Amino acid sequence: MTRNTYVLIATLGSAALLLGAFGFQHIGGYAPCKMCLWQRWPHTAAILIGVIVLFGAPRALIWLGALSVAITGLIGVYHAGVEWKFWPGPSSCTGGGMDLGAMSGSDLLSTSAPSGLVMCDDIVWQLFGLSMAGWNAVICAILLAFWVSAARTPR
Repeated sequence: MTRNTYVLIATLGSAALLLGAFGFQHIGGYAPCKMCLWQRWPHTAAILIGVIVLFGAPRALIWLGALSVAITGLIGVYHAGVEWKFWPGPSSCTGGGMDLGAMSGSDLLSTSAPSGLVMCDDIVWQLFGLSMAGWNAVICAILLAFWVSAARTPR
């Protein structure tokens, strides 16, 4: 395969994952948690980098695409580990979801729970034992292989 073919596949892969996330959110009704949103930004960067590379940017930029999918994949691994209770996640979106240090007196006295809060340590969807974060990590490992292949392939 040519370098541009590898870049195109990797770029379309990130676009598909990002569109899938938006589909789960807006069609499926699965609101994203804070870490889900973190995983979207590097995919966006990988898409932009891929488009720029396809229009003739320097080869070194391909490594930034690889870095972007590696980052979102690592966030996915971290997020999946939080979901499986392997390690703690951010206190603002795990456990009870209450960051007492950031709450005012009226918040502490309120009897109503925060609305719209999605916990990062809850698995809301899974397939074959992997959550969305887990699938993001697996697919990003594949996309990383395409980015690295693109970087190592002569024009």
